Amino acid sequence: MRVRRALRDPSFLPFLTFLTGLALGSSLGCGPPAPPPQQQIDTVGIKSELLAIGQAEGQYLVAHSRYGTLDELRQENLLTSAADRRGYSFSVVVEGSERFTVTATPSDPDKKGWPTLVMDQTRQIAEQ
Repeated sequence: MRVRRALRDPSFLPFLTFLTGLALGSSLGCGPPAPPPQQQIDTVGIKSELLAIGQAEGQYLVAHSRYGTLDELRQENLLTSAADRRGYSFSVVVEGSERFTVTATPSDPDKKGWPTLVMDQTRQIAEQ
């Protein structure tokens, strides 16, 4: 009963307005600013490249019973892209048939501060 009376009390309106503004402000972008559009576009492209490498690793594993290096994947025509794409350099660390890790690191000086992206055999991509 007290809550209902308080909500009907006109002096409660400024407090209710404050709470509504606080809730909206925290959910409508008061967090960290979004990256610039070109960074968003390139990051999506890099993530696609990482997934393509992950798919190639899976095919290489089936054919050779182990994961392959970038050079081995290219020799098998599983990858056609260069090791440097969209201003990022790619590297692969292989541990036999157990695991692999692909790292995409910004190599273009204009992309300083952009995220390094890492993916392993689970094909989960993480930003560092």
